[in-house]
Amino acid sequence: MKKGGISVPRLTAEVLLSFATKQDRSYLYAHPEQQLREVEWIHYGRYLHERLKNKPTQYITHVQEFYGRDFFVSPDVLIPRPETEHLVEASLPFARKGIVVDVGTGSGAIAVTLALESGSNVIAVDKSPGALSVARRNADTLGAQVSFLQGDALSSFGDNSVTLVVSNPPYVARADREALAPEVRDWEPEIALFAGPDGLDFHRKLVPEAARVLKPGGHFVLELGAGQCGTVVAMLGGTLRKMNVIRDLAGIERVLVAERMK
Repeated sequence: MKKGGISVPRLTAEVLLSFATKQDRSYLYAHPEQQLREVEWIHYGRYLHERLKNKPTQYITHVQEFYGRDFFVSPDVLIPRPETEHLVEASLPFARKGIVVDVGTGSGAIAVTLALESGSNVIAVDKSPGALSVARRNADTLGAQVSFLQGDALSSFGDNSVTLVVSNPPYVARADREALAPEVRDWEPEIALFAGPDGLDFHRKLVPEAARVLKPGGHFVLELGAGQCGTVVAMLGGTLRKMNVIRDLAGIERVLVAERMK
């Protein structure tokens, strides 16, 4: 794995071995003498081969942890990132009542987490049928009460009808494609990654739609790419006002919190 250029090769090999044997990593450490059965060797070899072709470990095991819960993931959805937990944290104070809409739900990690943590009425929207299938599976598995809607952003919602809009939209510039890690560039869905020449096409569409559908006093919580904050704040216009900007652990302005003016 190390020679293949795989990051954290030992951990990756252990995770895949655990998946092949259907045992926790702690069990493997406690039983180093245990021999693999033939079928386990076959599965393990296939998983290693897939990983060496840069397939993300999460797409092999179909698991990604987010906010303390295991979510099913497939190549139909973006793999949830730890920095998106900042978006959840920022959203929770506004998600206690009313209608919450998660735009571009993907795996459903945001929608499911908000529903479970707040008990709010969450509607998860995505234009991808494959993504919605994954999100429904996660809601069912984790026992979250979430409604699902196939649609384009907020076009299905009426004026002044929503209490909270949250979104982790695509925000990578198309020109930056080759700079991405091959695990991301070659495997994760392009529709969830790229948004035009500067990475802001989706924001330009979503910001005015959020201003339209939010009730006065409602909130808009949006994930940002590096260096995008100033431009997105300028999009808010006179209907939305910036309340807060949250930096991630790398110091990047990652989450914008805005309020619909009364």
